[in-house]
Amino acid sequence: MSLFSPPRYQAPFKPMHRDDITPFMKVFTAGEGMIKGVLFGCRMCGNCILQETAFICPMTCPKGLRNGLCGGATPERCEVDPSRPCTWHKIYERAEKLGRTEKLLEINAPLDGERVGRETWLDAVDTWKETEESPKFVEFFTNRSKFDHDWEHVFYNVRQPEWWQGDSEYHAPTYSEPISILEANLRTGEFVCTGEIAPPLSASGAIILKKVGFLADYVAAANFTDNASASARMGSLASSKICLDAGMEPVMQLQARDRSRVVIESDAMGAAGLGIHNILCLSGDHHRFGPGPVTKPDQFDMDAVQMLWMLRRMRDEGRYIDGRAIKHTPALFLGAAASPFGAYPKYEAIRAEKKINAGAQFIQTQPVFDYDRFLVWLEELDKRNLLDKVYILAGMIPMKSARAAHFMVDVPGVSIPKEIVARMDAAGDKDGQAEEGVAIALEMIEKLKSTPGINGIHFMAVHWEEIIPRLIDEGGLQKPSIRSLESVPA
Repeated sequence: MSLFSPPRYQAPFKPMHRDDITPFMKVFTAGEGMIKGVLFGCRMCGNCILQETAFICPMTCPKGLRNGLCGGATPERCEVDPSRPCTWHKIYERAEKLGRTEKLLEINAPLDGERVGRETWLDAVDTWKETEESPKFVEFFTNRSKFDHDWEHVFYNVRQPEWWQGDSEYHAPTYSEPISILEANLRTGEFVCTGEIAPPLSASGAIILKKVGFLADYVAAANFTDNASASARMGSLASSKICLDAGMEPVMQLQARDRSRVVIESDAMGAAGLGIHNILCLSGDHHRFGPGPVTKPDQFDMDAVQMLWMLRRMRDEGRYIDGRAIKHTPALFLGAAASPFGAYPKYEAIRAEKKINAGAQFIQTQPVFDYDRFLVWLEELDKRNLLDKVYILAGMIPMKSARAAHFMVDVPGVSIPKEIVARMDAAGDKDGQAEEGVAIALEMIEKLKSTPGINGIHFMAVHWEEIIPRLIDEGGLQKPSIRSLESVPA
């Protein structure tokens, strides 16, 4: 048990190789690891960011997330291990008490395999010596503002390697014309709808073609989930290509779980090469939510924020993360997910700002059943001047049964009022429950389509995609006005 952080979920890292580690360095590293382990639950990640995380080690998070909350975070417990607190919620709480919440906006790098398991104190000392404007201890008393500025400069260089250089600024896209049909429709200012299709459990694309037939005339694009709930299905890339060939634009979900940065870059580049331009960047569900036998832990090389930062730079700066130049850069319209009902809205707004700064151009939210709480989240985004920087598509799950309503109660990141569950319970037989689910969805559509800051709705009609056209028609929602980029006004 550490003094300042929750207990470690996983063991400390070991070096990838030891041939260059001297006996002195072995002893020094062991001593550093022991001290930092007692104080912070340190895992010896090789890139300490305690100054950015209110002196709580983020590597105690079971997912090893280095840039904020996951979608299932709550104030009460970690979604992966409910017996422990959420590490990132503790970070936000302490940062708020210390007046350091804005420091949480800096986009922290993924780990460097060459550095994990190694000391960082001597590295910090070397950086201090090599930095021209390093802080002078006497200035702590004689010129505190200069000391603080120089201190921050030195430790920025320590935690932000040259190949990453993350910051806390907003990075607008560098291109001008819309990249995708979805982006073109959102730019019109119309209320835009997207839908979600779960890839099949089999190798046949027939079900995708059937569901594309339901949605093609009604939505601007269709999302394809990427092994959601850590359960294997046809891949999002393959599903998206089937959809594209059938004449409808896809949104390819790309989750970080199980993928190294190399594979993420490769999959994104391959998608763009196939004509798939909308990518929704996700950290991914932990393996514990999938069927057994469960994959070994620590399968998160990157998180969604890091993925956005990396893919945006590939598109706008023409560089892979390792520095190699990209001759033909990928045309990508980048999206992210948001969880208005997980942690406190003010914390979720910081997480959303970090994604927007990193490169998210559109956001699709968890399903909205609690409209009042959703408005609180929107207000927090507005306080941070985010609503003009991103397109927001409010999530909607039309419920087909009372059983579905009860299932939603236990889904991390979802808030469903008791009165809605009671309505579904009182709706009678199977058909009555489905009709009540439609009625609830139409009531929410009426509220959302007149809500400032909302640019559309993302329908997640799980295995009920045929209901989406009815909801769009009866809800008075627009069909997409732009069907191809060739029809976009010059």
